[in-house]
Amino acid sequence: MPRVSRPHRRPLIVHPPEVTRGLARRLGVSHLIAGPSERVVWALFTFVNSFVTIAMLAGLAMIVRAPFVFPSLGPTAFLFFFNPRSPASAPRHAMYGHAIGLACGWGSLALFGLLQSPSAMSGGVDLPRVLAAALSLASTGAFMILLKAVHPPAGATTLIVSLGIVTSIRHLLIIELAVALLTLQAILINRHAGIDYPLWALRDRSSG
Repeated sequence: MPRVSRPHRRPLIVHPPEVTRGLARRLGVSHLIAGPSERVVWALFTFVNSFVTIAMLAGLAMIVRAPFVFPSLGPTAFLFFFNPRSPASAPRHAMYGHAIGLACGWGSLALFGLLQSPSAMSGGVDLPRVLAAALSLASTGAFMILLKAVHPPAGATTLIVSLGIVTSIRHLLIIELAVALLTLQAILINRHAGIDYPLWALRDRSSG
């Protein structure tokens, strides 16, 4: 029998983010990112920036006793600092995406009468909760596409709400404010690194 050729598997290559190289150039330490030491600088940048980002929001949460830290901030931060020129990393996409997720999550709770119910973590999962979670995620994806504001971490945000972990309007507004603070940090760091990072949305280069 003829031997079936298999496609050649290429190794996964992870390219260091341009923000790290940009900051190194701005600080005059470009020699540190030459050769093997570049990965060390990349890791150090990740450690410091992640620590500062979460510590700032967690400290604010401790002072005002409000949910300024939530799981989907993590993937949003990675998008901001590791692929800043991606459309999903634009401030507009992050702000709109999380807002859509919050609205769809709350709307799903209201539709199935779960606004006053205990969360899925403490009260368990029943059919209304399953339907609310499914509807929130599906509607979040649909609205992000329709409004041209796709931001994948918003899928986690809407589940935080539809699973009943955060339900009050005040806390939902605080979550959106936390996204705004993280977005502001991304603008400051990326633009300081010399990256053409948008203040709101990416420019359409095809339009000239």
